[in-house]
Formats: sequence, C-alpha cells, structure tokens
Amino acid sequence: MKIVALSTLKAFWTKHPDAKGPLQSWYSAATEENWATPQDIKDRYRSADFVGNRRVVFNIGGNHYRLIVAVAYRTGWVYVKFVGTHAEYDKVDAANVEM
Repeated sequence: MKIVALSTLKAFWTKHPDAKGPLQSWYSAATEENWATPQDIKDRYRSADFVGNRRVVFNIGGNHYRLIVAVAYRTGWVYVKFVGTHAEYDKVDAANVEM
C-alpha cells in the first residue's frame, strides 16, 4: 500500500517519542501489504475497527494511541486521517475526521 501523510506520523512521534517505534512498525508493515478488502486488514490486524467511510482504526503502541486511516482499496492508497492519544481519539468522529 502507498501511505499518504508520513509527515503527520513523524510530527506525532516527535511530540510522543514512545509512539515512534510502533508507528514506524505499522508504516513499514502497511507499505508491504496489498489490501484488496477490509477482510485483508482484519486478517493481519484483528483489533482493527471499521467505522464507515472507508475508515479503519488501528491500536498503536499497546493500545496507547489510535491511528485512523482511509483506505482506497482499488488504487492501493492509505490516507492518514488522524493519529492521537485515546483522549484525543474520544473527541473526534472517526468516520469523518481530517487532520
């Protein structure tokens, strides 16, 4: 998959250094994937949640952080829409949030 907005992830881990390793691991793994359906994601990430509007929520860093992406399955693009703490996540509409 092609990930859009690596800079958003980098900006986040600059503020939250303990998120750097887990976010880099997710990024590295996701770029090696070829998700054609939501089931492909669920097969790899059992805790992933699908919240509508092509959005997927990933638990990052032992569930300390949340990452929301929009997946364009046909083109192979993944758009970072949100990365934040649980408290920040609780304040957003996961299906519609934009960074």
